[in-house]
Amino acid sequence: MVAISDRISDLIIRIKNAGIISHEEVSVPHSKLIERIVKKLEKIEFITSMKVLGDKPSNKRIVMKLKYSNDGKHKIQDVKRISKPSKRVYIKAKEIFSIKANTGAVIISTPKGILTGSEAKKEQVGGEALFMIW
Repeated sequence: MVAISDRISDLIIRIKNAGIISHEEVSVPHSKLIERIVKKLEKIEFITSMKVLGDKPSNKRIVMKLKYSNDGKHKIQDVKRISKPSKRVYIKAKEIFSIKANTGAVIISTPKGILTGSEAKKEQVGGEALFMIW
């Protein structure tokens, strides 16, 4: 098994690639951070559902059902990693921006948990800008 150094990049690339080839589900290794991010993606309707499988921490996985429009287009058009392990990017509440005329979201890790840009702005809290999704 290969160790993943950047679990967030792995997550967003797996989701994007699975959508490109019209897979119904995608699976990623489990971590608490990834689970929180996936729950947020489900809440903002970029994925249909998620579940955690496995009984031991070493073999736990998160399985997500991808969301498609009625004409079969994947809901996620693109994703862009902002903060990386080599260069962390922090953003203040006043600096939070909208993505693709509010059809997308920026996902931010804040002291109040994983939030979208609009939620963080409403809560008046900044944090590490993880990625943009639209």
